[in-house]
Amino acid sequence: MEISNKIAVVTGATSGIGLATAKMLEDRGAKVVLVSKSKEKLEKVSEQFKNCYWITTDMGNMNQIQKMVEEVIKHFKKIDILINNAGFGYDASIEKTDLQIFKKLINVELLGPFKAMQLVIPYMKNQMEGAIINISSGTALMALPNMGAYSSVKRALVGISLTANEELKKFNIHTGVVFPYITESDFEKNTIKEKRESTSFSPNEKPFYPPDSSEYVAKLICDAITGNKSETYAHEWMQKMKK
Repeated sequence: MEISNKIAVVTGATSGIGLATAKMLEDRGAKVVLVSKSKEKLEKVSEQFKNCYWITTDMGNMNQIQKMVEEVIKHFKKIDILINNAGFGYDASIEKTDLQIFKKLINVELLGPFKAMQLVIPYMKNQMEGAIINISSGTALMALPNMGAYSSVKRALVGISLTANEELKKFNIHTGVVFPYITESDFEKNTIKEKRESTSFSPNEKPFYPPDSSEYVAKLICDAITGNKSETYAHEWMQKMKK
């Protein structure tokens, strides 16, 4: 799918991968809709764009997601590209996982994207074209201590993405999933962390590869759109780590 002149909705668009992706989509000719729960951040970030549209939306709130999609359709008459990127990190052992935080994680990073997909698919079907890219995580490919809640949600998102791709290909709608590696952003700083118990994995260990830039991941996302890729890995070696 070509990006130029398309209407692209990017969630979690005020920082990191989301911001870099939105900028790259605009550079490639798309009309970008920035989505985030922070009005203040959206107002500030929007100044970095030539002509973007932004909507304050909590991606864990299904009613707000519906209003967001309705507003985009009312303003632009269509949605061509949806990038489900909004989310937050949560590090906790299975024993110490807080169920309320886990529920919030599920809402924001699984049910939110699912709801957004359900809402945009009918419009994409009518125009017989569309691209939905869901951002998973390299942790979905592994069994890392203290990552049970987070990685399980990201694994579920993979299943939804690949199933949707099979269901929707006859309508020329491509649904792909991207697996980023550790990325240079504020993600880790904003991750919720429960007290860790001693494991063979130390959070202070340096990654065996340096972190990727947000721009690097943004390019992968754009390539997933234009190349109709169902699965995109930040690095080839990650695919070999599937559990």
